[in-house]
Amino acid sequence: MGGFFQELAKKLAERWVGLLLVPGALFVVGAVLGVHLGQGHALDWTMAAKHVSDRAVAIGKQPGGAQASIVVGLLIAASAVGLVVQATAGMTRRLFLGMWPWPLTPFVRWRTWRRRSRWHRRVAKRRELEREHPSDTRTSAEQRAVDRAAAKVNALAMAEPGSATWMGDRVHAVEAVARDRYGLDLTFAWPRLWLVLPETTRAEITTTHASFAAGTAVAAWAWPLFALGVRWWPAFAVGLVVGATGWARARGAVTDLTALSEAAVDLHGRDLGIALGVVEEGAVGPLTPEHGARITSLVRKGR
Repeated sequence: MGGFFQELAKKLAERWVGLLLVPGALFVVGAVLGVHLGQGHALDWTMAAKHVSDRAVAIGKQPGGAQASIVVGLLIAASAVGLVVQATAGMTRRLFLGMWPWPLTPFVRWRTWRRRSRWHRRVAKRRELEREHPSDTRTSAEQRAVDRAAAKVNALAMAEPGSATWMGDRVHAVEAVARDRYGLDLTFAWPRLWLVLPETTRAEITTTHASFAAGTAVAAWAWPLFALGVRWWPAFAVGLVVGATGWARARGAVTDLTALSEAAVDLHGRDLGIALGVVEEGAVGPLTPEHGARITSLVRKGR
């Protein structure tokens, strides 16, 4: 057990350095430099180099105890900034998933309605092409046109939109498909399904969820950079790059996460029914809507 805890402490230290200390230290140094330069000398590298040189000389003249205190203070400030940013990662996640605060409810409803209208127009276009080109006489070129129309539908949302954001609709689509195709209410059924999933499946989903969390953590660093941008505009530009990078990473991760989650429902929904005694032992094939409805009734417990 001693070796286990040593290895655990090592991994925690590496995670602390990677997620909090290094980005936090860079931000603290950038903030000190940016506040000194201000907007008027934002890109004055000569002034910046002189300031850094002067501070290094001033610190070098201090006694050893004072220098150690400065280093400790920098570490504490960097860690504090990192912890604050990590706390805002939850807000960033909610922003990405369309779970916006109640004052924005009218805007959320408008965004959702607009996305839903666009989705229905694309679905109508696809169905129009399918009617114009019946499958039994459809040429390869016509099939490609139908496939392109279907791809445009799926690019917007995998099911009828129910969220104000693209990522939110990816999650909403998994819930909608489980409800409409299998009769499952994933809000209540997912924790039970998770317990019957094979270890390899859970590992894949956990890994993709960690990637999504990492993307939101990266994007969360944009907030303090935007705040610093009020005093030093290059920080705002860096914040845009950092935020866009985190958003892109989160978008890719949520695509994989929702695809794997939907596949887990497809492949193991019946296993949940067997575990709950709703489906006969040894049954094969996908979960039926009737069994899914019984599972939902059971796991909701009247709620």
